[in-house]
Amino acid sequence: MSDRDSDFGNFLSGFMVGGLVGAAVALLLAPQSGEETRTIIKEKGIELKDKAVETAEEAYARAEAAAAEARARADELSQAARERAEELKQRGQVVLEEQKSRIENVIDAAKASSKKAAPKTKKKTSK
Repeated sequence: MSDRDSDFGNFLSGFMVGGLVGAAVALLLAPQSGEETRTIIKEKGIELKDKAVETAEEAYARAEAAAAEARARADELSQAARERAEELKQRGQVVLEEQKSRIENVIDAAKASSKKAAPKTKKKTSK
């Protein structure tokens, strides 16, 4: 984007310098009278100003369009990130539930195993 700004700045600078050089050359080489030359310079100055304003307005419009496009793209990326985060959260919840179930199964198995082992130990101790 800065390349575009730089290119536009260079264009605008060249446009202004070219206009000024053209006006100076017109003054020096004008075959008209001074009054006619001043009128022509005034008209050209007005045209140059109008073109500069038009160019600035076009640049402003392009900048607004680029900013709007950037905002839209940022919104899209933000929405995609939110969706991805929600998906990962759900996957994490599923994995958590699976792990809790496995742990509960292991605990139940350990309790059942310890209950089976407990009566055997009591019989040995009573002898």
